[in-house]
Amino acid sequence: MKFKKGDEIEVITGKDRGKRGKIVRVILKDEKIVVDGVNVMKKHVKARRDGAKGERIELPFPIHVSNAMLVCPHTGKPTRIGYKIEGKEKVRVSRKSGKSI
Repeated sequence: MKFKKGDEIEVITGKDRGKRGKIVRVILKDEKIVVDGVNVMKKHVKARRDGAKGERIELPFPIHVSNAMLVCPHTGKPTRIGYKIEGKEKVRVSRKSGKSI
């Protein structure tokens, strides 16, 4: 998976196309990511105690990684991610600017 927690991404397809946000969680098994402020759904929560009311809370739900692109920190534009070996380390590289991320 080329995305990491904390990366800024832009959604390229779907109902939230064009929105940007930071990755909150990466789900490797399903190749999905949870992005803050993207794909927000309402979830109904039952009352836990007597006298308390149930409520609807808004939560960001996962989107597939193919629907998102990383935003290059140098140019501020969506870019694909490549890899380069520098010394003994494998480093992620922006395909648009050629600089390491």
